[in-house]
Formats: sequence, structure tokens, C-alpha cells
Amino acid sequence: MNSLKEQLVARALEEGFVMARVCRPNAVPEMPERLAAFVEAGYHGQMGWMADRMAWRGDPATLWPEAKSVLMLAESYAPDHDPRDILGMPEKGAISVYAQNKDYHDLVKKRLKRLARWWIDLAGGELKVFVDTAPVPEKALGAAAGLGWQGKHTNLVSRDWGNWAFLGSIFTTVELEPDAPEIDHCGSCHACLDVCPTDAFVAPYQMDARRCISYLTIEHKGPIAPDLRALMGNHIYGCDDCLAACPWNKFAVTASDIRYAARDDLAAPDLGALAALDDATFRTKFSGSPIKRIGRDRFVRNVLYAIGNSGSARLREVAQGLVNDPDEAVADAARWAVTQLDKTCRT
Repeated sequence: MNSLKEQLVARALEEGFVMARVCRPNAVPEMPERLAAFVEAGYHGQMGWMADRMAWRGDPATLWPEAKSVLMLAESYAPDHDPRDILGMPEKGAISVYAQNKDYHDLVKKRLKRLARWWIDLAGGELKVFVDTAPVPEKALGAAAGLGWQGKHTNLVSRDWGNWAFLGSIFTTVELEPDAPEIDHCGSCHACLDVCPTDAFVAPYQMDARRCISYLTIEHKGPIAPDLRALMGNHIYGCDDCLAACPWNKFAVTASDIRYAARDDLAAPDLGALAALDDATFRTKFSGSPIKRIGRDRFVRNVLYAIGNSGSARLREVAQGLVNDPDEAVADAARWAVTQLDKTCRT
């Protein structure tokens, strides 16, 4: 009979995960120092929760002291095309691949819970399931468990599935044999660093989130620094540039869950239509989507920066209509967009 761990891994693959590996909760002893340095440098920006829960995020063993093992799982959401193609369509909005359909938190967590219920029925023990919903350093634990390694863009990379994957974890009081960590296979490649539009990487393996387009469009509240707006292009929610540039994606496993495939209206949405959303229509359009979490104001702010970068005379009127928006960040973005288009559309 196969061991419990072998049965767990086999079942995880049946559930749709592309890989499952095991590590100890204390498998990343260097994490507290790394996290402290990141926060001390201010690279976390407005993400105050990173500083508030450093003890837990830095040492997963403190999250649940009774846990003896962590089952780390990767679920592919790899697209079947190069998501950078839309960057050549300035009147369209570029939305990160993971946010073009259903909220992955819900999908991955349901899969994890099904696996956990099967596990308890099979072997008992106590379990806790996490998917980006607690101060768990998923990428560091994933590397420690051998799912892949943290690449120069700080994301997890695998020779088996590239770097398009959501990570989930199951902490357990059951003792499982840990896997060996994966070694770094980035070599001399720096494609992910070179492609970043805003130069967010201060060095290989080090990111200043304050310059990252994903952070700016999702986490940053209020107006974005003027010197960064023009560099954002038509990115309106997240950014996939560094992920898409990774050569290891030649081994990417296309997402098996159709709910990760782009909705027709989000694959290449018109910026003018998105800028016209009020709070009610925004909530309706993005119901069940991770985009809903940032709210209408932050989203339309992003859209207006993209409009300002579009060079489109057609969209100038759209921006002009929002210069007196009740939200100051939106109004500021609209005024900036009008000024930019007056420069670029002048004949």
C-alpha cells in the first residue's frame, strides 16, 4: 500500500493541482531577517499588514505551533497565449491573467477543502487550509517544499510548470516526510528584470513594491506618483510582464479549470467603456472577480492613467468627463489624462 504522503500527492493531482510537496513549518529560518529588511527599506509601501504581522509571516511555525507538516500545492492558471500581446493595443485595458475570470481564492480554497476532507476521512489528524488568506509566506514555503524556486522576479518558478501558478497550503498535525527544496535554475538569465516597465527590481531577487505595477494598481490608495503613470502603459489591474518573460514557461501547464479562462469582456476591454462605470455597474460587472475588491474609484483611476497613455483623441472626451469626479484620485487622474492627450494628440 502506498504511504499516506503518496496517496495525498496522488489525490491532489486528481483534484487539479499540478504539484504537491511537503516541508516543515520552520523550513525557512532566514525568512524573519529577509522580511524585516524588506519592511525596513520601505519596499512594502502602503501594505501595512506586512509590518503588522511580521512575527507570523516571518515564522510560519508560530501561526499554528501544533502543526508538524505543511503540504504545499501549486495550481496552474497558465494562459494559452502571450498576455503581453494586449500591450500593443493602447485603447484596451490590460488585466492580469489571474483576474480575467473567477476569483482564484474561492476556486483554490474549495479544492483544498475537498482534499482536506478526503485526508481527514483517510487518516484523521487536524488540518488548517490557507490560500493567500493568512500571513503565510507561500512562496518561501513552496521553495522549501520543492515546488520550485523563487526566481529573480521573486515569484515561484518550476521546471515542470513554469511560473503561472496559485499556491495553497494545508498545515497539519500529522508528521509527513519532507521533500528536498528545489535549487535555483535562473542562471545568468535576467529577462524578467529587463522587461519590468517601472524598474521595480532593485536587484535580482529584490523588489521595491512601490514601483511594481501590480502593487500600484491593486494595493496603492490615492494618486500614483506622476513619474510612474506614463510607465504603466495600459495596465489597469495587475501586471504579468515579468511572469510572461520567464523562459521556463516553455514547460507551462495550461490551466485545466475553464473558470480561469478570460471572460470575453475582460480579455481586451475598451478603456472608454470601463471609465464610464459607476459604483453600481462596477460591482455588477466584477461580481465574483478579484477586481471587485479594489472598488470602482481605484479601478477607474487606473483606467484613466491608461487613457492618458493611449494617445487616443477619442478617449480625451471620456477623461474630460471625469475631471470633476467626487473621488479626488479619479479627478486627478482624469486631469492628468487630459493633459497627456492634449500633448500627444496635438497636430
